[in-house]
Amino acid sequence: MRSAMTRTLTALILAASLAAPLRAEEKIDSGAYLAARVAETENDFRSASGWYGKAIIADSENPQLLDGAILAELGLGDFSLAIDAAKLRKGLKGDPSQLAELALMADEAKREDYSAIIADTDGGRDLGDLANSLVVAWAKVGEGKMSEAIADFDALTKKKGYEAFGFYHKALALASVGDFEGADAILSGKAGGTITVMRRGVFAHAQILSQLERNADALALLDKAFGTAPDPVVDPIRARLKAGEPIPFDTVTSARDGIAEVFFTISTALNGEADPVYTLLHLRVAGYLRPDHSDALLMTADVLEELGQHDLAAETYAAFPPDSPTYVTAEVGRAGALRSQGKTDAAIDALQTLAKSHGDLLGVQFALADLLRAEDRFDEAEVAYSAAIDLAKAASQENWVLYFYRGICHEQSKDWDPAEADFRKALDLNPTQPQVLNYLGYGMVDRGENLDEALGMIQKAVAADPEQGYIIDSLAWAYFKLGRYADALKPMEKASLLEPVDPIVTDHLGDVYWMNDRKLEARFQWRRALSFEPTETDKTRIQRKLEVGLDVVMADEGTAKPAVKAAENGN
Repeated sequence: MRSAMTRTLTALILAASLAAPLRAEEKIDSGAYLAARVAETENDFRSASGWYGKAIIADSENPQLLDGAILAELGLGDFSLAIDAAKLRKGLKGDPSQLAELALMADEAKREDYSAIIADTDGGRDLGDLANSLVVAWAKVGEGKMSEAIADFDALTKKKGYEAFGFYHKALALASVGDFEGADAILSGKAGGTITVMRRGVFAHAQILSQLERNADALALLDKAFGTAPDPVVDPIRARLKAGEPIPFDTVTSARDGIAEVFFTISTALNGEADPVYTLLHLRVAGYLRPDHSDALLMTADVLEELGQHDLAAETYAAFPPDSPTYVTAEVGRAGALRSQGKTDAAIDALQTLAKSHGDLLGVQFALADLLRAEDRFDEAEVAYSAAIDLAKAASQENWVLYFYRGICHEQSKDWDPAEADFRKALDLNPTQPQVLNYLGYGMVDRGENLDEALGMIQKAVAADPEQGYIIDSLAWAYFKLGRYADALKPMEKASLLEPVDPIVTDHLGDVYWMNDRKLEARFQWRRALSFEPTETDKTRIQRKLEVGLDVVMADEGTAKPAVKAAENGN
């Protein structure tokens, strides 16, 4: 399925012919055109829109400019301008534009002109096999031709790679006209075997079960899919089901909604598998046809962040009102987008405000704690992690990360005892977790405490994650602290290959070389470490080593150890 859809979408973008040079005889604002192309390569849809608009003023019949403008406007989600450009583009002679056809199809679906959708598809419109088939099937639903629509969906269920799409959309179509029994038969796997559905599909099935007066089954479905932890989206539905209230089916209420769902489901299949611009185009169509499609909007913001368009992502997240069930998720996302723009204070303010209104949600406290920790505000982060731990109530394996991160906050605040307690609690919950084994082991090594236990922990971490440079560095450093300088050499060199520009790893490599009587190489590595911007404390120590040598520095610090034979004690 991936290769077929990727080929289709590659054609969609490449059909714009933006890589082709302009013909010499064309009169064009070359400065605007070049600026538009640069903006486009950077996925800066807003700038590209402005520059393509300027270029089109000089040449409104240039297909390349019009395709570029359509792409930019679709990227922005401005369908009014995209449709205008698409109409101009369709009127030109030459090869058809799939970008223009995508915008025009969205316009027809928005206006619920289903006969136009069918006619244009029959006339050669090509949005790709899957999209064409599903859109036409839903258009037939819109025209009341349910038997024909079902036949189209059934045809997809027999097409390799598209089976799940056919079954899922057939179920939604049946439910949209009140055939909840038929829809449940498909989603429960009774009709054609088990199909995997996304989060939105689970909600749709729960609504269908409720309409069949099977609230208990709907509750069981939600619990199985999402667990019983507090969730601002699931909790209101769960409460209504427990109260015996019938939940209306509103996942798809019209053929237009169905077409929106087509582009959303295709986008979820593409997400992470194809160029994110491809995914964004489908999400924009879904959001245009269904402005209240919260899942499409959230994914749109996520893809915009992936494309580096953090301002557009923040705007998309901000579109959710406080009474929306997905408001909390959107605000957490908006905080991330703000931080990516360098607006860290605004990001923290957003999460602190959210913690005041929704502080009973573990995810909110976790997000706030993570952001504070990332900004080295460890004391504040520790408070938020503690709040998250309190909300978690029963300590379970997945909560190891809360104790681990709180332990880091304690350790960074120079409060080792509670840090060690948290690390050990994390290991109680997840005994083989390499990050915790490494962090606790390295911490004890660095303090010169429990060195044999620390070495054992780090060796377990290496066994669990043998290609992680910072863990290999910990192993080498444990050997170094034990005075096993020859044993430290091989893992230290491997760590340096895995982390070639890390100042700490490079500094450690220099130390290991020095203690193995490779003084010139040691000084070379220390100079390299200085070029990688170490902390001021580390910088001062490295400079001192370059001046007087590691032996003197270790003697001054009281950390010198006699060399121990390689592989002593069998470790």
